Amino acid sequence: MTALATETTFRPGVHNGMPEAKYHGDPVPGGSLSSSGAKLLLPPSCPARYKYEREHPKIKSEFDFGTAAHKYVLDAGPKIRHVDARDWRTKAAQKEAEDARGAGQVPLLAADVARVHAMATAIRQHPIAGAIFDPERGGKPEQSLFWDDPESGIWRRARLDWLPTPDPLRRLIVADYKTTTDASPGAIRKAIANYGYYQQAAWYIDGVRALGLDEDPAFLFVFQEKTAPYLITVAELDEPAIQAGRERNAEACEIWRDCTKTGIWPGYTDEIELISLPPWAPRAVEGDLS
Repeated sequence: MTALATETTFRPGVHNGMPEAKYHGDPVPGGSLSSSGAKLLLPPSCPARYKYEREHPKIKSEFDFGTAAHKYVLDAGPKIRHVDARDWRTKAAQKEAEDARGAGQVPLLAADVARVHAMATAIRQHPIAGAIFDPERGGKPEQSLFWDDPESGIWRRARLDWLPTPDPLRRLIVADYKTTTDASPGAIRKAIANYGYYQQAAWYIDGVRALGLDEDPAFLFVFQEKTAPYLITVAELDEPAIQAGRERNAEACEIWRDCTKTGIWPGYTDEIELISLPPWAPRAVEGDLS
């Protein structure tokens, strides 16, 4: 056990049934680092941004649809309150949304309710995604993993969308469900790079391995479009992508450890930066004095 781990009786392992709010609130005394937090610690973000967002969590309405889709696909998560309105412009609809959030529920417009139901049906009918999230094959949704990382000396955590029941005769396949506007392979490739999903994949694989659930787990992303016909692409990252994510994660863990110990969470830079124009910007023509 590391120094941080010995400060608490909190035990590493898979915590079934942990409420989402408790997980995101971080139940580990002394703190733990998640994959989303790790991405905020690194450029183009910075530790100061991570600290502020951790201390000032916001409810973002644009996440409601994705949360609802997770609810109907995985059969887990907060209760969805159906709001009988065409949009959120009226005061009555806004008041109902506010009341829903106050009760720990997710407000969703009637038209969006129909969409997430159709998306869940498409997932169940997909030959791969349907099998991945099939409860009859064994598994549980929204599983919270906590482990003590010996390399960095910190606690790490992850919340898996779906954790299959471990079987010694089969490789463990862990999947993460994401809604998107474009599930084509080209768009997915950009999203994985832009949103740091390759870090998430490496993070979850390492968590599963650290807890002894499987020595060589597979990690898949299930991307689904939010508009009809709700197309689905199941993707697995290659080893170079996983290794790149693992290296970024290691850097983030060290930053979190050091910032936690010192209480100093730096911004982008404390120096005066010399800024050049990007390649696409207009440039002065040599010899042009106009």
